[in-house]
Amino acid sequence: MKIRSFANFIKHDKNMMFSIILLSITLVMILIGVFSKYDPSQYFLFPKSEPPSRSNIMGTTSLGQDTFLTLAKALPNSLLIGSMAAVISRILAVFLGTFGGYKGGKTDGVISVIAESFIVIPRLPLLILIAFTFKQQLNILSMGFILAILDWGWPSKRYRSQILSLKEREFTQNAKFSGMGDVEIILKEFMPFLIPYIIVDIISGIIWAIGMETTLSVLGLFDLEIPTVGTMIYWANYHNAIYRGIWWWWGFPVIFLIITIFGLYLLSASLQNYLDPQTRIQRIKVSKEEVKE
Repeated sequence: MKIRSFANFIKHDKNMMFSIILLSITLVMILIGVFSKYDPSQYFLFPKSEPPSRSNIMGTTSLGQDTFLTLAKALPNSLLIGSMAAVISRILAVFLGTFGGYKGGKTDGVISVIAESFIVIPRLPLLILIAFTFKQQLNILSMGFILAILDWGWPSKRYRSQILSLKEREFTQNAKFSGMGDVEIILKEFMPFLIPYIIVDIISGIIWAIGMETTLSVLGLFDLEIPTVGTMIYWANYHNAIYRGIWWWWGFPVIFLIITIFGLYLLSASLQNYLDPQTRIQRIKVSKEEVKE
């Protein structure tokens, strides 16, 4: 029944359908990159600065790289950094937000102060400073971890507010009287309510992390030997691709970056609408009316 309900939602939600189309394009590129044996670190394997053609559908760079295959290798790395940052930050946010909100008192106060400190910190200037200082040590893992540390504040406040509301409900008191411990109550009673918010939050976190990684890479503040969408744009700019008319070198990475981010945004908005309790009640009423007819 749930599968049928979700299928009907996809059928009638244009944003979801459009996001599936866009993310399918991204997925195809990722699969090509994963299974391709092409090495972007090897230069001058192809003619330099060739426009898109049958042999090189996205042209070649001034370094003799195939733009299509390089982008296919770069896109998974950008998404990996974004996914790592989003998942780690949400794990921190869920743990600290739910624990602080449920415990209350001094524990909640300390966690709230720390979270608010991370919220008010200007993250982009701080990221630029960190990346400039530790540029030689940055890699996919460290970049994902740094982005995660700076992005858990807002989500933790949202989860905390949910817990503050849930712990006053009658079912929470019943769980306490039945002998359930604090951890058991959070996991079994509260988490089902938080999961929809966490899913949408993770997608939003991926979008933010990809944007930050791309920004740092374009500024030359990431390991430029690691192929990402940002480092592709950096090398295109470094070799004056815009002024020399080599538009495909920077154009295709920008296009696929927009496709990916816009697809994730539409997916996030559609899931938020689907998982929202009020819209779910409306869909149930509509489905019942259709059954009666």
